[in-house]
Amino acid sequence: MESKSVKAILFDLDNTLIDTRGAGGVAIQKTSELLKTKLGLDDTTICSICDKFKRKLLQECFDSSSGQSLDEVRVRHWEESIIETVGSCSSPSLADECYYVWKNSRLEVLCLSPEVRTLLKQLRSRYKLLLLTNGETQTQREKVESVACEEFFDAIVIGGEHAEQKPCLSIFTLCFNMLEVKAQDCVMVGDSLDTDIQGGFNAGVQATVWIKNEDSAMLDGSVTPDYIIPTVLDLPDVLAQLS
Repeated sequence: MESKSVKAILFDLDNTLIDTRGAGGVAIQKTSELLKTKLGLDDTTICSICDKFKRKLLQECFDSSSGQSLDEVRVRHWEESIIETVGSCSSPSLADECYYVWKNSRLEVLCLSPEVRTLLKQLRSRYKLLLLTNGETQTQREKVESVACEEFFDAIVIGGEHAEQKPCLSIFTLCFNMLEVKAQDCVMVGDSLDTDIQGGFNAGVQATVWIKNEDSAMLDGSVTPDYIIPTVLDLPDVLAQLS
């Protein structure tokens, strides 16, 4: 597992170290059950409400200077999704209930598996490790706290706390400076071709490692990763090749 040339590893968080996609599915299922109990609607209508919420989440551009908290914005996502689907929101508190069931259910499911924890502990004894995750500050900090991963990293960088996020060079330069290493000393590991792999390429890291999930595929025009593995647990094999 040891590599003389690699000094540091930068890890993405979502769907790289933790199964955010799976946790999101559980959270939507729990919220669907709540909606069905409260509104007595059929599965198709409930699914439509949840799909609208997921679209709003993907399109979200949160502005902390707006005077609204992220929680308030996402409660509003649920309220709008219900109104757009059934014409009204029967109870003023229903959107709040939906949001907090969704949010808390997702955080409860998120975790670092014992295998991933062991891997990070082993790697930490040989390399500097940094967690580099895109996303809004509150959301990502809540995930980091929920999965209790701080002990495994020399530094944690949340994209939403900086002027630019992955794949921009500036945030990678910040990471290299924090670890006191050069780009060519580092490996970037993540599941996103657009942010993790492209960002690593832009920054000039020694190697990029793409975690290719079951539903992910290479896109035309995408940057080509140096290594492709199905799970982060296979990373030691890549590091052995780089040594």
